[in-house]
Amino acid sequence: MQYVDSRQVRKGRGAFFTPEPIATFIAQWALRSPTDAILEPSCGEAVFLQAAARRIESLGGRPTPHQLHGVDLHEQSVLRARDALAARGVQATVSVSDFFDHTVGAPVDAVIGNPPYIRYQDFHGRSRSKARAAALAQGVALTALASSWAAFTVHAASFLTRGGRMGLVLPAELLSANYAAAVREYLLRRFTSVRLVLFAERVFPDVQEEVVLLLAQGYDAEPGGTDHFEVVQLHNMEDLSHQTPSRRWTPTFPGEKWTTALASSPAYTQLTTQASAVFTTLSQWGRVSLGTVTGANTFFALTSARVTELGLAPADLVRLSPPGSTHLRRLTLTSEDMSHLDATGKPTFLFYPEDEPSAAGYALIRAGEAAGVSDAYKCRVRSPWWRVPLAPRADLFITYMNDDCVSVCANEANVFHLNSVHGLILDEGLRDLPLSLLALASHNSVTALGAEVVGRAYGGGLLKLEPAEARRLPVPAPGLIRARLDPLQALWSHAREMLVEEGATALRHAVDDALDLPRVVGAFALEEMRDMRETLTQRRHCRKKTV
Repeated sequence: MQYVDSRQVRKGRGAFFTPEPIATFIAQWALRSPTDAILEPSCGEAVFLQAAARRIESLGGRPTPHQLHGVDLHEQSVLRARDALAARGVQATVSVSDFFDHTVGAPVDAVIGNPPYIRYQDFHGRSRSKARAAALAQGVALTALASSWAAFTVHAASFLTRGGRMGLVLPAELLSANYAAAVREYLLRRFTSVRLVLFAERVFPDVQEEVVLLLAQGYDAEPGGTDHFEVVQLHNMEDLSHQTPSRRWTPTFPGEKWTTALASSPAYTQLTTQASAVFTTLSQWGRVSLGTVTGANTFFALTSARVTELGLAPADLVRLSPPGSTHLRRLTLTSEDMSHLDATGKPTFLFYPEDEPSAAGYALIRAGEAAGVSDAYKCRVRSPWWRVPLAPRADLFITYMNDDCVSVCANEANVFHLNSVHGLILDEGLRDLPLSLLALASHNSVTALGAEVVGRAYGGGLLKLEPAEARRLPVPAPGLIRARLDPLQALWSHAREMLVEEGATALRHAVDDALDLPRVVGAFALEEMRDMRETLTQRRHCRKKTV
């Protein structure tokens, strides 16, 4: 029988086909006896049920419908699953049902599968309400920002018998997303052993998001569990057949981000989790602020040529760091830099009449209304629609989306910024320090590693830093910077040239020396942190590749 199910339709319901080697690996780990009963929720075309049947047969058993259970909301997927199982002569119980309404006669020994991945923006209505209620029934309160897999994972565990195993393919958001903190805490509370398998390369050709294999065993409905988890890092799926050592990690508090385990440097942990005169967080430098949200950058952000063409008055405009962050990767944004950006056609002005617009300003407003700009969401909810809520001028810019590393840039041009970057308004106690040297001091190896730990890796290998994560970015303590002003000043004389000619790594090492980190932190510990940062960065970059 032929079934039509396009990639776009599958993506809409969060369904992604699991490579057979992964399904086989999880089934072999999860099933220990030929009599084990298993459940594959959101079974799709039953790749895990088929792997489970092979595993039972390899253990000397013959799978029965009482052992193999599958459920999926999508009827065509269930029909395909039944056909695939029947073609192998496998008997299983596969039903069309919403997993959050599904029941099994008795607890199962293992739950294996690949939960649907639907981002919170598309996960709404009754489906989300039922999912959150199911998680809450297990003592896990999920926020409205949680993607579908989170509630699915918690609910799946409730089908296990005491001592049961759960093997799932999950997005790596499990490790770092703030909304997943409750799931991380739940797993450690309800299982006696939690192991994570991570891949450097992308293992799902059609999916940009990184995945992690969750192997949790020793389920108990009563809280107990464990205080640690294990991490196994592999290069690709081929390594699943090899014995690879694991690394144990104990979070400092329930729900802590598990990305810290990937940067298992005792020196880094000590620097960033204990009171330190050497490093602090960006929140101790000042207040992190969002940039200006216009709702229509192409209308509000203007080039000088466009300003001249429109005849706008100076009172209609404020100077603007152009959208994006490419120009903020050189430690400072100066008036000379702005002139260069202006000359190359970048939007360096923001339409922002301080009082009444000029005649030319009103003409632009009428043109915007005629073009429908006033109906854009962010525009239509404010009055007047053309007056954007201007974020305060920042002393420092912090880049939001990053390929190599987060950059801190001094706003020496004293311009405003959009929400493509974050801003930092310094505390009064730090205003005696030159902005350029604060930006330079942040370009060190500890901060670079910290960005990988507190930030989030996104599809395509980018590192994303939300405001809350930016506040936790480790940066040199003001006392250390003051003590090392002379070496920093000496380095500053050629720092921008070094960054361009020798690269970011060379400058980071020079800043490490200027801050005296080889002595303060320890040469071996510093090298360990550099290596760890390189490992995490390479993990991100590997996701740009296809398998």
